[in-house]
Amino acid sequence: MNSGAIPTGETHRQSGLGIQPSLFNDANQASLNSAITAVTQLVGKTLGSVEQPFSGISPAQLAKEFRAVDLEQPLDDLGAVLQEISRLYLRDAVYFHHPDYLAHLNPPVLIESIAAELLQAAFNTAVDTWDQSGGATLIEQKLVDWTLSRIGFEPGKADGVFTSGGTQSNLMGMLLARDHYCEAHFSGHRVQTQGLPLEAAKFRIFTSSVSHFSIQKSAALLGLGFDAVIPVAVDTQFRMDPRALAAALLASRERGEIPIAVVATMGTTDFGSIDPIEDISALCRQYQLWLHADAAYGCGLLVSEKYRSRIEGIDLADSVTVDYHKSFLQPVACSAFIARNHSHLDCITYHADYLNPLSQSEEGTPNLVCKSLQTTRRFDALKLWFSLRRHGASAIGDAFTHVIDMAAAVYHRFAEEQSIEFAQPPQMSTLVFRYTTDNPQDIEQQNRINSSIRKTLTNSGRAMIASTKIDGCVYLKFTLLNPSTELEAISSVLETIISTGDALGAEEKMLNAVGATSRAQSTEAY
Repeated sequence: MNSGAIPTGETHRQSGLGIQPSLFNDANQASLNSAITAVTQLVGKTLGSVEQPFSGISPAQLAKEFRAVDLEQPLDDLGAVLQEISRLYLRDAVYFHHPDYLAHLNPPVLIESIAAELLQAAFNTAVDTWDQSGGATLIEQKLVDWTLSRIGFEPGKADGVFTSGGTQSNLMGMLLARDHYCEAHFSGHRVQTQGLPLEAAKFRIFTSSVSHFSIQKSAALLGLGFDAVIPVAVDTQFRMDPRALAAALLASRERGEIPIAVVATMGTTDFGSIDPIEDISALCRQYQLWLHADAAYGCGLLVSEKYRSRIEGIDLADSVTVDYHKSFLQPVACSAFIARNHSHLDCITYHADYLNPLSQSEEGTPNLVCKSLQTTRRFDALKLWFSLRRHGASAIGDAFTHVIDMAAAVYHRFAEEQSIEFAQPPQMSTLVFRYTTDNPQDIEQQNRINSSIRKTLTNSGRAMIASTKIDGCVYLKFTLLNPSTELEAISSVLETIISTGDALGAEEKMLNAVGATSRAQSTEAY
C-alpha cells in the first residue's frame, strides 16, 4: 500500500479499539459502574486509614517515588492505576477533612458537591456557550442572581460569572475598574479597542497593607505594574484605616498620580479582618473611584444569620469577589465575580463568529463566554446547586457561624495563657498567635522557635498549621473552616504547640550551656 494512502474506515475502527471500552457511552455502563465502585472503595479505605492530616513526608522523599514512573508505559488495568495513585498521591495527601488540619482556607467538602463533580465530569459540559451547555447556563445564571441578591445588588441590573478563584475574580475587578475609569474620564476611551492611554502609567490602586497579593498580580497583568498598587496602613485589628486611605489618596493626587480604584478586603487571608467598607465607600464617591470588595473569604457571612452584619455595606461596592470553595464547603474551583452594573462587563465581550456571534446576542441567546475571561469553562456551578438544593443556604451559613464561634472560644480559652500571645481577637475564623519564650525581648529566638514549631508539627504530620509575619515577627496561624472540628480538638493542637515550644526552648538552653562550657574550657586551655 502507498504510505500516503487514506486509511479505510476499517483501519480507523481498528486503531481506536484499545480505547473504546473506556469511552463514556451507553455501551460501556458496566465499565463505568465498575470504575466508580473501585474508586468509591478506595476512598472508603483511605478515609478509614487517615489518622492525621499529613504523613510528614518531605518533597525530596516523595520525588524519589516518581522517578521510576514511565508515562510511556501504561498499566494493565484500572486496579493497577488505583494502586499506583494510592501510593503516589493518597498516602501522602493533605487531608482537609481531618480536625487537625488548621492551616489554610481549605474546607472539607459536602458529599452532594462530590456527587455533582461526578455528574459534571461524566457529561463534560462546557458552559461557555448555550449550544454546549443548555440548562447548565441557566443553573449558573440562577446562582449568580442568587448571590448578587444576597450581596444586596439590584436584580436585573447586576450580573456576574463563575471563575476559577479569587485571583481571577480580583483580576476582573481591577480590569473593570481600569476600563471604566478610562471610558469615564478620557472622553470615552475604550481600552478594549484602543489600548492603554498614555496616562495609564499614573494609575493607582489602593488596598490595605495586608490584602491579598493577587491585587499586585492583577496590576502587573493589566499593564500597570506592581508599583501601581499603594498599600494603605491598617489599624490594630488589621483593617484598612480610612484616615490613612484619605491621606494616601490626597498624597497620590499631589504627586500627580491618578487614583482609579480602592479594594476593600472582606476577610483578609492572614487575619480574617474586615475593612470598614462604608467609610471607604464615602471616600470612593468623593474621588469618583471604583470600589471592589474582595470577599473571597468573607462571603460565608452572606449566609450567616448571626454574623451577616459584619459585612454590612458590601452592596456599596462596584464589584465583589466570592469564593464558594472557601466558606461554602465546595471543592475547588467554585468562585464568582459579581458586578453591580452588568454593562461594565462589556469590556470583556468579544464576538467570535464560530462561537458566540453578535447575532446570537441580539437574539437573546445567553452565552456566558461574553462575560468571562475564560473560554472553555467547567460547569462548576453544579456542585453549589446540589449543595443549596439539598441543604439550603441557612445550613451552610450555620456551618460558617460554627467555625467563627470556635475561633472565639479558642481565643477566650487561651487568652490568659502565658506561653501564647494572640495578634488580635478573631474577626472571623482565623487565629493568629505566637509561642512566647521566657525572654520575649529576644525576637530572633522567638522567631526561630515559632518557625521550628510549625516545621516540627508538619514533619510529624501531627497537625497542619500556617504562619505569617507581623512587623518582622513570626506568628502561627489557625484557619478554621471545618464545622465538625470542636473546641477540644483545636485546644489539643495548641497544647501540643506549647509543649513543642517548651521542648525547643529547653533544647536551645542546653545547647547554649554546652557551648558556653566548651568555650570556657578552650579559654582555660589557651
